[in-house]
Amino acid sequence: MLKYVINRIIWMVPIVLGVTILIFTMMTFCPGNPAEIILGSTATEADLMAKTEELGLNSPFLVRLGTYMADVFVRHDLGASWITKIDIVSTIMERLPRTLVLTLITLLISFGIGIPLGIMAATHQNRWQDSASMFLALCGVAIPNFWLALMLVLAFSVNLGWLPPMGIDQGLKSYILPAISGCMGALATCARQTRSSMLDVIRADYITTARSKGVTERMVILKHALKNALIPIITMFGTTFGALLGGMMIIETVFSIPGMGTYIIGAVNNRDYPIVQGGTIFLAISFSLCMLAVDLLYAAVDPRIKAQYASNKKKKKAAKEDGQNG
Repeated sequence: MLKYVINRIIWMVPIVLGVTILIFTMMTFCPGNPAEIILGSTATEADLMAKTEELGLNSPFLVRLGTYMADVFVRHDLGASWITKIDIVSTIMERLPRTLVLTLITLLISFGIGIPLGIMAATHQNRWQDSASMFLALCGVAIPNFWLALMLVLAFSVNLGWLPPMGIDQGLKSYILPAISGCMGALATCARQTRSSMLDVIRADYITTARSKGVTERMVILKHALKNALIPIITMFGTTFGALLGGMMIIETVFSIPGMGTYIIGAVNNRDYPIVQGGTIFLAISFSLCMLAVDLLYAAVDPRIKAQYASNKKKKKAAKEDGQNG
């Protein structure tokens, strides 16, 4: 198991390298001169040339790419903002907890509602419960999150005054509307995936055997069926977490939450390339670690996967002993 974890961490290296090269290339060939954005429209040609030289934009592309790769992977330095001159890593560490809180609350709502909906749809297949659950899932996929966010603000903040319309000044209460706005797509996907997985499992022979032994339907569904249907749901949990972590930009912008999303969006608008590059690399590493954690959860949920690791280890040990005896 330890060897598997080490191999997965090693495979993360080319992924992060690829993301770094890709985002640096995209920012380099992006239209517009960052010096003009930083200095404004009143800057003279001499000021623009001096600022371009200061930012190192006159150097050849490969030279700048090599320097940036060395800074990131050798010196572990993501640089500083071109505009504010503030260190990127320290700013990310300040903003990341807000994005993480919003992402975790969104996941809790999505899976806390989506899994029961999917179970109900599977256990009442082709009945009104199934139709109602899948209709709600279809609505969740179809409704744009930014439109839902605006409607929720209009209803619960402007008209009723129950929840704050923006910011994080009121603690967890400030995250309720953003989380509901961002959870609909994930909730719908979770419900559909749970239904599909449960339908595959509840038709299995061991489920029929459990029922024939007199096990209650509740225990059959929760203890036997759901546990064996969790593998694809766990996979979706990991991918959804990574997608939400990197995709909260619209929600954070609508609700003015100072998280990673607004940080990167502001940097894109201001052509602050180091922030865009550093934020993207950080999110790529976070997503890779999240998928590694998902793979490790497989062994905890499905004993067959853990047994497979143990079996491979025993086979190698036996082959080594046979070689020594031979």
